[in-house]
Amino acid sequence: MSKPLLSKEKQKAIAQEQIKSLFAQAAAVFSQDRALANRYVTLARKIAMKVKVRMPREFKRQYCKHCYRYLQSGTNARIRTRAGKVIISCLECKKFTRIPIRQKK
Repeated sequence: MSKPLLSKEKQKAIAQEQIKSLFAQAAAVFSQDRALANRYVTLARKIAMKVKVRMPREFKRQYCKHCYRYLQSGTNARIRTRAGKVIISCLECKKFTRIPIRQKK
């Protein structure tokens, strides 16, 4: 077994950059080709799992946790606030995610 060419820190930094660019590409191409945008989300998730890096919070909320589709407010997602939570409804699979709103101290 040979040593990896890059250190783990460099691998994680490269993975973060790739995830960021894949989500930017998904946002750019979503209006023309939704399947391609969903593919970009799948690739970003696979990269994050392979390198064992956490998906950043801003990107976690841009895809459905149930069907892994790219979400864009108004077209295939509904975002509401209710009882101290943000509720993101996926209109593709009809599931929803509740995210608590933090109170500032």
